[in-house]
Amino acid sequence: MTDLFHSSTASLHDPAQPPKWVGFALVAPEQGIDLASQGLTYGVPADLPGVVAGDRVWVPLGKGDKVVPGYVLQTATTLDLPADKLRRVKGIKRVDPAGLSLTPDLIELARWMAAYYCCPLGMVLVTMLPAAVKHGTGTKTRLFVRLNPQATEVVPSDQPVKAQARKLTKLQRAALDVLHQRDATDDPWIELRELADLVGAKGTSSLSALIDRGLLLATPRAVVRGDRDGSGGHWETDAEPVTPQPLAPEELTLTPAQEAAGRRIGDALVKGFGVHLLHGVTGSGKTEVYLRLIERLLNGQTADPAPSALVLVPEIALTPQTVSRFIARFGQRVAVQHSGLSASHRHEQWRRIRTGQASIVVGARSAVFAPLPNLRLIIVDEEHDASYKQDQLPRYHGRDLAVRRAQMLGIPVVLGSATPSLESYFNATNPQGRGYHLHELPDRVAGQALPKVRIVDLQEDRRLRRGVHLLSTQLEEALSKTLADGGQAILLLNRRGYANYIACPDHRCGWMLNCDHCDALMVYHKHGSLPAGGLVRCHHCGAEQLLPAQCPVCARRVTVFGLGTQRVEEEISRKFPGVPMLRMDSDTMRTGKDYHRGLESFRRGELRVLLGTQMIAKGLDFPNVRLVGVISADTAIHMPDFRASERTFQIVAQVAGRAGRSEHPGLVIVQTFSPHEPAITLAAAHDYKAFAEREIALRLQVGLPPATRLARVVVRDRDARRAADHAQQLADALSAANEQLGNAIRLRGPMPCPIARLADYHRLEIQLLAPDAVTLQKLLTAVRNDRLLKSDARTAVDVDPVSLL
Repeated sequence: MTDLFHSSTASLHDPAQPPKWVGFALVAPEQGIDLASQGLTYGVPADLPGVVAGDRVWVPLGKGDKVVPGYVLQTATTLDLPADKLRRVKGIKRVDPAGLSLTPDLIELARWMAAYYCCPLGMVLVTMLPAAVKHGTGTKTRLFVRLNPQATEVVPSDQPVKAQARKLTKLQRAALDVLHQRDATDDPWIELRELADLVGAKGTSSLSALIDRGLLLATPRAVVRGDRDGSGGHWETDAEPVTPQPLAPEELTLTPAQEAAGRRIGDALVKGFGVHLLHGVTGSGKTEVYLRLIERLLNGQTADPAPSALVLVPEIALTPQTVSRFIARFGQRVAVQHSGLSASHRHEQWRRIRTGQASIVVGARSAVFAPLPNLRLIIVDEEHDASYKQDQLPRYHGRDLAVRRAQMLGIPVVLGSATPSLESYFNATNPQGRGYHLHELPDRVAGQALPKVRIVDLQEDRRLRRGVHLLSTQLEEALSKTLADGGQAILLLNRRGYANYIACPDHRCGWMLNCDHCDALMVYHKHGSLPAGGLVRCHHCGAEQLLPAQCPVCARRVTVFGLGTQRVEEEISRKFPGVPMLRMDSDTMRTGKDYHRGLESFRRGELRVLLGTQMIAKGLDFPNVRLVGVISADTAIHMPDFRASERTFQIVAQVAGRAGRSEHPGLVIVQTFSPHEPAITLAAAHDYKAFAEREIALRLQVGLPPATRLARVVVRDRDARRAADHAQQLADALSAANEQLGNAIRLRGPMPCPIARLADYHRLEIQLLAPDAVTLQKLLTAVRNDRLLKSDARTAVDVDPVSLL
């Protein structure tokens, strides 16, 4: 083990006498420096003999010996170093006073991440530990009590009080009963306020009298208490969380496919690592399979610590129903991690996880770092969702990290989706699928049928109608019938704002309003209270201005055209006056609280129409939704990204699945100018298999993922010439390293990014297409070791990117 330690001038000093260390530790400082990619060697002083891998410690760094936090990667009792270097090794200053640490498997995962995603190890470790935990947010001092074993008058309430005992009140006696029961447990201590709540006391004064009388022992303790939000501590909202009426497991009858999938995956719980792709149509009961798997894991297990499970969901604020089902089934054993929690609540939840008080974690992307002891099962719901990919350092993919963590622990991981990513489906259907297994749920539960889907050709519809209409004749008629029958409707348009083009009406002029800071068009957002009638805003950098009144070139009055959710809302209000409706996009839903309130109103039937962007396309289960309308299925299909067809299929299929989840049949109307586009026609036919096979075959022909592995290096600079020079230097370095590896990797570029200028930065990219991940990593590691490639403010290295914009 000692040969893995690396000394560095950053961790050496020159004392007159060599210090006497009781051991050595490899430490990664919390610094974004590639110098510490493998960690630095420090001595363990005699007063800190218990330092182990995962501990957060404070160490001197650099010539100035600045004391910084870091994490112990591994330890050793001796080092094979020359005497002159050994005597100059610096020592660990102290262990984190709060006792913070990461589990050994997370340390191993961090080291893999730093290498695979080309990111400094210290930065990865910073990501793993929430800031609220490091800052001790929500830490308070509370008084804990227990029975005093020396007290003579303490007896249970069903026994006569000794003659010398003074009279106790009913609440005091109840408190003593509770403490008698706790005395038989491993932890007889309880917080005084919690004890008062248990016995129904309004305050703690009557129970504090028991301390004064010597009946109880008391001690102060530092504890973490999160801010409560009125919803069981799980949601930052005044509204009730959107919760389906849960049935007890014995009241639910599984379909044969659910039973078969649950049985096969459940048998794998004791067989070690395996990736199980659960492909089920919308409404097929994937969540119930997850719940049964966790029940099977927890029931009948006697391990110490108890087995635990991790469930990842995309954008947890957008999937409240799924989360609520886990809480309804498992109660206090569930900890929730998401960005909507207050800092103190995040700290409290992390502590519950780290100490084993919570055995199930449900959370978004960063929950993959939950420090669960004895983790035995990982589930990734909606595994295809792009929100699992982080777009800043470290640029990791939550699903892929879940698979890697499961592999390191030797446990199964379940990936669930109605529209799996082509990478996962390719691995699960490929004979060389590296431990992937496919499980299918082809039918909806309770005999429900998949909704009928109609494709409307907008060109044909507009030819037959006068004027401009965003809702086709078929969609208008279907919406009118749905509302008359007492049903609800969901309408999707994945474009916010009012209009996405602001231009001169004279085609000879050709002026269009572009962002001053990006190579992108501005979008009009209508706002009646503003003098110009609204704002124009860049959806990339956030720049905004008032809508100009006239063309700056020819002085004609500007016109706005295109579409957005605001414009659709306006048309529905005009054609269906008085119908209660809610628009859901990032302009109206500023917080998770707004989103939850809106969904709850829709669930109660107070709203009849829900209009929104992709945030309404997934995870929602409302039985009275009988109509789904896709205003335009073309918003993504023509994007300059090889995954455009896949994303189009996924969003159409996902939102279509919101309809017909009850005895009422569902109808989906998809409006498009490309009615013969396979991504749209196959989504309408609910035929994922045909789409996947066709799309994978096309990508195989041109050597794109999932048949290959892709990395993207993006260079940016405010000066276009500097950006071009830097990009060319990187391309030359990558080309030279590739030549040494036998030119196994295809290099593209440097070339401008699809959005070549973003927030005043000029952007160029180099794409690397490798036959496999190992070959790709060899090239990236070689250039990185030569200090020619690093992720910083000017260079972004994105391995396995999900967006090429």
